[in-house]
Amino acid sequence: VIVGLLDNGKLKLEEIHLFSNRKILIDGKLCWDVLALFFEIKKGLSIAAQNGHSDIRSIGVDTWGVDFGLIDRSGQLVGNPVAYRDSRTDGMMDRAFNKIPKEEIYKITGIQFMQLNTIFQLLSLAEENNPQLQIADTLLFMPDLFNYLLTGNMTAEYSIASTSQLLNANNKNWSDEIFTKLNLPRRLMPDIIKPGTSIGYLLKDIALEVGLGPVKVIAPAGHDT
Repeated sequence: VIVGLLDNGKLKLEEIHLFSNRKILIDGKLCWDVLALFFEIKKGLSIAAQNGHSDIRSIGVDTWGVDFGLIDRSGQLVGNPVAYRDSRTDGMMDRAFNKIPKEEIYKITGIQFMQLNTIFQLLSLAEENNPQLQIADTLLFMPDLFNYLLTGNMTAEYSIASTSQLLNANNKNWSDEIFTKLNLPRRLMPDIIKPGTSIGYLLKDIALEVGLGPVKVIAPAGHDT
């Protein structure tokens, strides 16, 4: 957690809180401890407020790419977000290319082929008829998931969405062709927003918990690279 300060037109960065990001093996899947990460985010905000930064103007979150959480109709997280190094995507690239040519996917998305990409993670769930896909109502990439936990609002920031290999680079929206040919649930994908878009305000209970007011949460470029 880093605080940015404007001083005579110059930006200064103050490191507030560092914490580890562990991968945990759960039921044979390599998962992210998303609740621990959210706890540490809130702890960092609380430390910032205690260190004299209770007048924070806005909050922005960025993370690594491709990984996601699934949210059900009641707004609850379905299972644990699986890490991109998990083996569930083994063989998924070949399965995808049997349904839609590799060249066609690249022409649509312009993204480097890696088996960890969201397209192959989602395909692995669809191929095994994973019940999470039936339960889920919305897919949120990791920064979008934390934005949701902070504000209650669900969006997909453009830069993080582009890591999925599910985005049409020409019209800058989800590729209906890819979703259709791979038989993936297009209904899960939230509206795409541009970096700099205001997502909403810090939820009242969280603001009270961390000692801040109604701070805006604004989407930066959510992909860390």
